[in-house]
Amino acid sequence: MEEYIDIIKSSYEGYASYLWREITTPTWHSYFYWLIGVSAFFYILELTKPWRKEQAKFRKDFWLDFFYMFFNFFLFSLIIYNAASNVVVHFFNDLLASIGITNLLAFEVMSWPTWAHLIIGFLVRDFVQWWTHRLLHRVPALWEFHKVHHSVEQMGFAAHLRYHWMENVVYRTIEYLPLALIGIGLRDFFIIHIFTLAVGHFNHSNFKLNLGPLKYIFNNPQMHIWHHAHDLPDERKYGVNFGLTLSVWDYLFKTNYIPHDGRDIKLGFPGVEEFPKDFVHQNSQGFKSNKSS
Repeated sequence: MEEYIDIIKSSYEGYASYLWREITTPTWHSYFYWLIGVSAFFYILELTKPWRKEQAKFRKDFWLDFFYMFFNFFLFSLIIYNAASNVVVHFFNDLLASIGITNLLAFEVMSWPTWAHLIIGFLVRDFVQWWTHRLLHRVPALWEFHKVHHSVEQMGFAAHLRYHWMENVVYRTIEYLPLALIGIGLRDFFIIHIFTLAVGHFNHSNFKLNLGPLKYIFNNPQMHIWHHAHDLPDERKYGVNFGLTLSVWDYLFKTNYIPHDGRDIKLGFPGVEEFPKDFVHQNSQGFKSNKSS
């Protein structure tokens, strides 16, 4: 027990120091300032070339989503996630060691050229996330948490990181084993983080870009808008267009759906009008719904 208490203590101290350095001594790999820079870039695009020209410059819930960006990217890790995940990983490794498994590594990609292990890490992560995203829509208890993301009624770049903190737990838990099997530590990959951050902001932005044939590979606002559609046909009731960064999985597994230009479609889900509008109640809603169901 004392060992785990030490892990929790060192995790809090380590992440607090890391976050303080991120803010006070910026470098080229400071996530904090990359988040601000990438967000500013897409906000400028929304102001100068908006897809929905009638949408307000500060759309509905803009500041709520802006807070979510920093909470989910930094504050959640400071409050609980970093310490909890270190404890869980340590416990998991101890459990494996107790049955004689001391190394999960199936094959070592870190010995490959940098570009190769970045690509394989990105592809494995994105594929696992695609299936996890489908799970969030298919399992009722998980959907209650995922509703937070789908409560967006006007789309903009900051909606990318409006999601319940339990999604972090679900995604990272499911990602851990396949990434561990190929020796990839997700937090170590700055380039993957920034690339997926930028594409995620792009997918949710009020901006239109004709990708040509690349639309069959990369997600984009004209595809992702349909993922947030309020109304879908009955045969698509569990959702469409689940891609986070890549759209190719949706085309391969036939979950793609773009019936027409979705610029002005209604967003949300049935009952979104009654869904909590503030951060605190949105993040307690899933637990209340699951408890009463």
